[in-house]
Amino acid sequence: MKLDGKVAVVTGGGRGLGLAYATALAAAGAKVVVNDVDPDAAAAAVQAIGPNAVAEVGAVGSTETAEALVARAVSEFGRLDVMVTNAGILRDRVLWKMSDDDFDAVINVHLRGTFTCVRAAARRLREQGEGGRIILSGSPAGQRGNFGQTNYAAAKAGIAAMARTWAMELAKANITVNALIPNAATEMTRTIPAFAPHIEAGAPYPDSLRKGHGFGTPEDVAGLVVYLASDAAAQVTGQCVGIGGDKLALWSHPQEVSVAYADGGWSADAIAIAWPTSVGASPETYGITL
Repeated sequence: MKLDGKVAVVTGGGRGLGLAYATALAAAGAKVVVNDVDPDAAAAAVQAIGPNAVAEVGAVGSTETAEALVARAVSEFGRLDVMVTNAGILRDRVLWKMSDDDFDAVINVHLRGTFTCVRAAARRLREQGEGGRIILSGSPAGQRGNFGQTNYAAAKAGIAAMARTWAMELAKANITVNALIPNAATEMTRTIPAFAPHIEAGAPYPDSLRKGHGFGTPEDVAGLVVYLASDAAAQVTGQCVGIGGDKLALWSHPQEVSVAYADGGWSADAIAIAWPTSVGASPETYGITL
């Protein structure tokens, strides 16, 4: 898979999944702007990747940072082709213990940061008139919900919805938009008790993780980023694609799974009578299962 001549921005690219994405994109021939809030992490990433990468330090969320990332790609490499919005933080608390700051900080980085970076990228890509690739970072928590992650799950669910919306809005400009649903050993997944001992022990991970839970290393996820950034994925858009360990999956979109009708509409009593044997007979599951 060759990305020669392509220019990509990767937010949160200093470590973990972002570093794996930036490294893989550069290895495939792309020029990469590595963004991170930590200047040391960004500098170390660029040194490891080599001459095809430059660092742009800043906290995503603001319009100013988003525009600076796009401007750096254009000033350094002459264009922009791929935006990968990976930057993220956690502030896990159960609902009744979550503060306004806990909620706002996560929403600002994940949801607003994705919005501002993609808006800046879309404007540049439309101006260039040659299409492009937008790759967003979702999460199983956004697809299923997760205990203690009101803020994070809400942001990631919003990102999946934005991917579907932007795929429609940018289709005419030949810009694809997809959301990754990665599952890998990072500092963020280290907080999950079921994964923590395996992350501490390090790879290789057993088949019970790699196949059973689709859980592996950040490098296991990077191939999907390269594919979605390539010409081979020109017809793939509006999708949520899961990857981790040995597992590749396509997530379904929310859709009606059971329907019932009543002439004249539904009263509360009628719903109570019909629910157990009609639309409520097989309720949907929720939460990440480990």
